[in-house]
Amino acid sequence: MDHEVVDLSVNLGGLALKNPVMVASGTFGYGKEFAEFFDLGRLGAVMVKGVSLVPWEGNPLPRIVETPAGMLNAIGLQNAGVDHYLKEDLPFLRQFDTRIIVNVIGKTVEEYARVVERIEAQEGADAYEINISCPNIKEGGISFGSDPALAAEVVKAVRSRTRRPVIAKLSPNVTDVTEVAIACQLAGADALSLVNTFLAMAIDVDRERPVLANVFGGLSGPAIRPIAVRMVWEVYRAVDLPLIGMGGITSARDALEFILAGASAVAVGTANFTNPYASLEVLSGIQEAVRRRGPYREMIGRAHRWQKERSIDD
Repeated sequence: MDHEVVDLSVNLGGLALKNPVMVASGTFGYGKEFAEFFDLGRLGAVMVKGVSLVPWEGNPLPRIVETPAGMLNAIGLQNAGVDHYLKEDLPFLRQFDTRIIVNVIGKTVEEYARVVERIEAQEGADAYEINISCPNIKEGGISFGSDPALAAEVVKAVRSRTRRPVIAKLSPNVTDVTEVAIACQLAGADALSLVNTFLAMAIDVDRERPVLANVFGGLSGPAIRPIAVRMVWEVYRAVDLPLIGMGGITSARDALEFILAGASAVAVGTANFTNPYASLEVLSGIQEAVRRRGPYREMIGRAHRWQKERSIDD
């Protein structure tokens, strides 16, 4: 087969990527462990683990449990804070020819804004992913992402602190994800990430108690992919913003579902824990698909043509 170089470049609301494959925040740390396996410069972007204004300890143990088609986590966004990120993690990431997307977390609107201000001062990001959707913390997180007005407030606060692209990470734990998506677009978001994990739990039948110390956790992995694809489909039809699709991607075929549903880029998450090369395998598969099917950018949202073609045939 002809292995000529194919153009996979894509623009996410002002963030130019050489290819559409990135790694999802919270599944890749800050890249150091995975850099032992491959050159991070092969990725379109690295979405780093959540960064808060001050260090967060996270939730008590146990906080991870496997499920039949994925995993539950209740880490609680443990991280060493923005100062540590700027001093220790950023210099390491800057070695690689890839975009750095910082996942910003906070317990108040002002905390989100102050994290961005600190990172802006050192040009520590190419874009910001605003995490308004984590189900594992008691303040902030999902409470912002489940209310369109609160989601918009966070996006506006961050938007006023930076000229870099602002990506809102949406929660699937809502009745209508398009309402939050529209609110984020009106508030100034440049792109949207969807989806984050689903609120779920596991019970230890022998001990007759919840497995996780936090009781609830976020469900990720292949089990959530069909629902995540559906949400990308819905949001693609509701807003005029580039989308980053995520949720259970383990192969190129999984990624292509998101792309055909309307995602301009994809993020590999839970698969990184079992296969450190998962993102590169997804990238390789997308390259092969483009060789067979034509230009990458023409594949984005192409499944929506089916309804138009069906109505014409009818």
